[in-house]
Amino acid sequence: MPETPKEPGETVVLGERELAIGFRLIGLRDVVEVTPETAVDAFLRVMGESRFSLVIASQSIRARLSEAQRASADASLHPLAVFVPTPTGEFEVESINALAKRVLGVTLQVPS
Repeated sequence: MPETPKEPGETVVLGERELAIGFRLIGLRDVVEVTPETAVDAFLRVMGESRFSLVIASQSIRARLSEAQRASADASLHPLAVFVPTPTGEFEVESINALAKRVLGVTLQVPS
């Protein structure tokens, strides 16, 4: 018997003050402002909550995670963790190919 699709979950955003303000301004309710000291604990807490299907987190949080925590976040599909650049500072950009491979399990072929 086919599995019944799950109801879509909620979206949560974790990030620095500037990032939190921006997402609040576009209407998201679940926004958690974090500091360098609280970032990892807050991220791990929301990743463990079943009500969230999408976790949008600051790239600076990803940098603070251990290698095992990063691997777990990258492999997670429920919730799906997406890291976005902070308004200031350096950031690492995930290519569309890498994102498709991680989320969908497919490799995109781009014609030359």
